[in-house]
Parts: sequence; C-alpha cells; structure tokens
Amino acid sequence: MAERVIQADGIELCTESFGDPSDPPVLLIMGTGASMLWWEEGFCRMLAEGGRFVIRYDHRDTGRSVTYGPGRAEYTGADLVGDAARVLDAHEVPAAHVVGVSAGGALAQLLALHYVRRVLSLVLISTSSAVPGDRTLPPPSEEFTQFVATAHVNRSDADSAIDHQVAYVRVLAGGRRPFDETAARGLVRRDVERAHDFAAARNHDSLPDGELPQASLASIAVPTLVIHGTADPLFPLRHGEALAEQIPGGRLLVLEDAGHGVERADWAVIVPAILEHTA
Repeated sequence: MAERVIQADGIELCTESFGDPSDPPVLLIMGTGASMLWWEEGFCRMLAEGGRFVIRYDHRDTGRSVTYGPGRAEYTGADLVGDAARVLDAHEVPAAHVVGVSAGGALAQLLALHYVRRVLSLVLISTSSAVPGDRTLPPPSEEFTQFVATAHVNRSDADSAIDHQVAYVRVLAGGRRPFDETAARGLVRRDVERAHDFAAARNHDSLPDGELPQASLASIAVPTLVIHGTADPLFPLRHGEALAEQIPGGRLLVLEDAGHGVERADWAVIVPAILEHTA
C-alpha cells in the first residue's frame, strides 16, 4: 500500500493501491467532492484480503490530486469519467471491476457506457441513473433538503468546514441507526488536513457535463450489482430499484436502515457481496 501521484494528460491524480497486482482489479470511485479517504482503509484492506487488487484515488479538486481553487475548475464531468480510465492506465490495468458510490456510481455507469472495454463489472452504491430517465423518482428527504438550504459554513476556516461536513454526514446517514460522531469527525478532519485546498471540492457541485455521446443504461452489458439503503435521504430506495431494473440483468441488494454511502456497519455485507460479484 502506497500513495502514488500519477501524471496523465497534463494533470496529477493521487492514487493508492492495496493487495497483489496479479489479483482481479477493483477500481473504487468516490462521490461528489469526496477524496479517496471516504473509501476507508479498513474497507479497502478487506477487499484486498479477499483476493482483489484494489485501487482508490482522489478526484480533481480533492485530496492531493490537481487542485484549481474554489470557483476555478477547468474541467467537466466528462473529464472525471476519463480520469477513471487514466488511473487504470497508470496502474497498467486494461479493465477492472468498478465500484462507485453516489456520484461515483454515476461516473461508473458512464465509464461502462463510453469506455466499454475498461469495465468488467459494476457495483453501484447509493446512486441513481447517470442518464436522463424516470422523472417520477422521489426527491431527497425533507430533512436533507432543509439542511442543504439552511446550513452555513465558512470554508476558509477549518473548524467551520469540519463542523459542517460532520453535520452533513450525519444527515446522509439517514437517522435510523446510532451515529458515530467521533469516527465521522476524525475522518473529516483527516480529509480537511490532507487536502491541497478543501474548499475547492465544492467545484464538483457546478461542473458542466462535458461532451459524452447519448447512451442508454440498457446498453450496459456487464454484470451489475446495485446496493442501496432503505434510509438513503438523498436517493430514496426507489432510485436503486429503478437502476437495477434499467440495466439488463441488474441485481439489487437492499441494506435495511442504511443511509447514503458505505457505512462501517455494512462492510460485513457489502464486502462479501463485492467479492462474490467480482469472482
């Protein structure tokens, strides 16, 4: 295990790998504004101990990857899709099993649609369709919407940024299980202290889509596992159900009372499911 900054097409991306490079590769793609730390080390090690070569990485404007500064992003959502392929290139991986959470799940779908030969299978966690589709899907919960609309944060102040992010993580957890604030605060603090500029991560909220050809989820031909919590406040369960229905052969694993993301309480279920799916 070692962090490695790769150079690709004039940009720097920070990556980290776990396990034996001769094992089946698993690429982990995190969500909006989130560095690779949110794929926690213990989770990555569990996958590696199951016989997988695991790669995680910092998106642009997160962690130790290239950072443009708040409001100065020089890239698109399509570039973030391409970054996943760049990471595979740097690790000399022709194709990988791809696991994405939240917006990382959308990036994983687009990778499978537009870099077809690079994806062996998909695991899509706490996410929704990456292409225009069902307009009847339920909106985020009232609590989530209210938090986004009313929360205030000074991103130039580390303590304010940490308090806000911990509160956001609490809302994302869904409220049906005990919330481990100590663990969440520790992870958020490491993320803030490690980043070149933590405030720049918010650039992801306003990125243009960029140019990718129109495609349908029905054209995804790789085995796909959708994992979704019943208490997800951002994408209610119906989003996961619809995703599994739209992708041919898609399977759905429902996590009772789980919120949005990869919670430690669910590792014992999620890791074996990924290992089975990628066998």
